[in-house]
Amino acid sequence: MSRSAVVLLSGGLDSATCLLIAREEGFSIHALSFDYGQRHRVELDRARALAARYGAREHRVERIELPSGASALTDSSVPVPKDRLGAEAIPPTYVPARNTVFLAHALAWAETLSAFDVFLGANALDYSGYPDCRPEFLEAFERMANLATRSGVEGRGAFRIHAPLLRMTKAAIVRRASDLGLDFGLTSSCYDPSAGGKPCGHCDSCLLREKGFREAGLADPGRA
Repeated sequence: MSRSAVVLLSGGLDSATCLLIAREEGFSIHALSFDYGQRHRVELDRARALAARYGAREHRVERIELPSGASALTDSSVPVPKDRLGAEAIPPTYVPARNTVFLAHALAWAETLSAFDVFLGANALDYSGYPDCRPEFLEAFERMANLATRSGVEGRGAFRIHAPLLRMTKAAIVRRASDLGLDFGLTSSCYDPSAGGKPCGHCDSCLLREKGFREAGLADPGRA
C-alpha cells in the first residue's frame, strides 16, 4: 500500500518538480493549492492541469484571505520589481507568513489523512530572499508539527517536511524536472503575467527561470 503525501502545488516549476519527486518516491499524491488573491492567478489553472496530468489522488484549491497591502503579489498598487534580480534582501514580492500559513493547512490535512509527509518547493541556494524558504524555518516547522499535533504527541508517526529542491540551483531543478518527464509548458512562474497568462519576462521569477533553462542547456516551452 502506497504512502500518502501532501504536496504544496502552486503551478510553478519548483512545486511541479516536487510533485514528480514525491510520485517517484512512491507516494500517493494529495495536492494542495491556494487562492490567496495573488495577481498571478493563472498558476491555479496550471496547478489543476498538473494535478490531473500526473495522477494526483486528490487536488484541493483552498481560498484564504491574507492581509492586503503588504506584497506586490497581492496588492495591484504595489509594482512587481522588474529587471533587478537579487537587488533586495527581501523583495516586495514577499507575502507575510505565506509558507507558514500554507504549511499549517498542509499539516492539518496530512493529519486527517494519516499522512506524515509534506512536500514543498522551497529553494534557498539560488536567489531567494524569502525568510520562509530558509532551512532553519523548515526545520523549526517540522519540530513544531510533531509537538502541535495529536498524531505527533501520541507517537503515531513523525511528520517530515520535504524540501528536495532546497539546495539546488535553478539549472539543476530544470534538469531534474526534465529527467522526471515534466511538461514545462504546463507550469507558470511569472509574478506579473498578462491577462492571458503570458509571462512578463522581466520579474524576478521569470529571470531566474530563464537563467535556469539557459544554464541547463534546455529550451523553455513556457516562453513560446
